[in-house]
Amino acid sequence: MSKFDYDLFVIGAGSGGVRAARMAALSGAKVAVAEEHRVGGTCVIRGCVPKKFMVYASEFAHHFKTAKAYGWSLDNPRFDWAAFIAQKDMEIARLSGIYVANLRNAGAELMHGKARLIDGHAVEVEGRGVVSAERILIATGGRPAAPDDVAGVDLSITSNEAFHLPALPKRIVIVGGGYIAVEFAGIFNGFGVDTTLVHRGENLLRGFDDHVRTHVAEEMEKCGVKIQLGRKHARLEQSGDGIISTFIDGGTLSSDVVMFAVGRRPYVEGLGLEAAGVALNPGGAIKVDDYSRTSTPNIWAVGDVTDRINLTPVAIREGAAFAETEFYGRPTRFDHEMVASAVFSQPPVGAVGMTEAEARSALGKVDIYFTRFRPMKYAFSGEAERCMMKLVVENSSQLIVGCHVVGPDAPEMIQMAAIALKMGVTKAQWDSTCAVHPTLAEELVTMREPYAPADGVG
Repeated sequence: MSKFDYDLFVIGAGSGGVRAARMAALSGAKVAVAEEHRVGGTCVIRGCVPKKFMVYASEFAHHFKTAKAYGWSLDNPRFDWAAFIAQKDMEIARLSGIYVANLRNAGAELMHGKARLIDGHAVEVEGRGVVSAERILIATGGRPAAPDDVAGVDLSITSNEAFHLPALPKRIVIVGGGYIAVEFAGIFNGFGVDTTLVHRGENLLRGFDDHVRTHVAEEMEKCGVKIQLGRKHARLEQSGDGIISTFIDGGTLSSDVVMFAVGRRPYVEGLGLEAAGVALNPGGAIKVDDYSRTSTPNIWAVGDVTDRINLTPVAIREGAAFAETEFYGRPTRFDHEMVASAVFSQPPVGAVGMTEAEARSALGKVDIYFTRFRPMKYAFSGEAERCMMKLVVENSSQLIVGCHVVGPDAPEMIQMAAIALKMGVTKAQWDSTCAVHPTLAEELVTMREPYAPADGVG
C-alpha cells in the first residue's frame, strides 16, 4: 500500500500535462490532475488552436480577391464577427471536452482549482484540500507579459482578450515584434481593421533568419499592415471611445484597441515552489535537467513553464518522455535539436535548423541557397506577393543545417523538410529528390547555385 494518495499529481491540464497524465494512468498508476481554468491549456483555449481559426477566417478576404481573377463573381462578401466567435467557442468547448474525456477514460482524476505545493510531496488544491503524491509534475504553461513601464497599460488588452472582443475594432495598435504580434496583425488586417504594428526593435521576428524577418515585414506592408519600428510606448490615455498611444519619441497614435504582445512568462506565481525547494533559472522559468527533473528529485516540469522551446508539440513530447521514464521503465529524454516551427503570419513562415548567422558563427564557412518568386496562383491577379526560400548548408560536410520558407503553405512544407534535416540530409541527397510540378515546394529541390548577393555579403 502506497503511503501517498497518488502515484502522480499533475498541476496543469494543458497539452504536456494531459499527455503525461494519460500515459501514467494507462500504466496503472493512480493519477490526479488539477486545472484552475479550462482543460486544454493555452493551445486549445487561448492560443494556437483558436488563433489558427482566426487566421483561416481572416485569409478569405485575400482569397476572394484572387478568385475574381479566376472568373468568380462575388457579390459583396461580408464578415460576421459575432457568428465567427460563436462557432469558434463551440469548437473550443468540444476540444476541451475531448481532453476531459481522454483523461477520465485513462483513469485519471480531474480536479478543478488552483494547486499549490506545500512541500515536496504535498499539494493543496483550492476547494479540495491537501493531497499527497509520490511524484509531482508541473505543467502550468505561460501567461502574456505586460510591460511595467507604460502608464495606463490597464487600458490595453493581451492575446487572451483578443479572442473574446465583443466587436471588431475599426483601428488597432498591436505592440510587439514576435510571432504572436505578427500573427494578430495579419488577422486583424485581414478582417479589414486599420492595423498598425509597433515594435521597439529594428526588425520583426527576433531569432528567425534575417532574410525571413525582412521578407515578412515587406510582405505584411504590401498587404496593408502599417509597421513602425524603433518605437516604444510611454503611456496610454482614454480619449472618448478611443485610446491615445504616446511614444517616448513624443509621437502619438489613435486607435480603438491597443494590444500588447510583448512576450510570455512562465506561469509560476502562487505555485509554492519555494516551499518545495523548486529552483528557477535566471529567466524566471523552472530549472530542469534533460529528463525534465527539477531541483527537487520527485518533482518534474514540462512545457512553457520551463521556457525551453515553447511549442505545443514539444510540451507533448516532454510529457511523454517523462511518463516513459518514470512509469514504463524506459529512460527517455526529448531531443530539442532540429525542432521545426511555424509562424502563421500572412504570409506564413516555416523554419527548421540554424539561421545563416547562427551557422556562420558555429560552423564557419557555409553555402547559402536562396530564391524569391511570385507564386503561380497569383499569375492572373497580378498580386505583388512573393515567396522566399532559403537553405543553409555547412560547406565542408554539405549537410543542410537550416531550411527557411515564407509563403503559402510554408508550415506544411517545413514539417517534411524537418524530417530530412533531422536525419542529417546532405545537399546532394536533397537535390536527388525529384520535384513535384507545378508546386511551390518544388523550388526547394531545384536551387542549384549558391546565393551571391550583389554586394558580395551573405
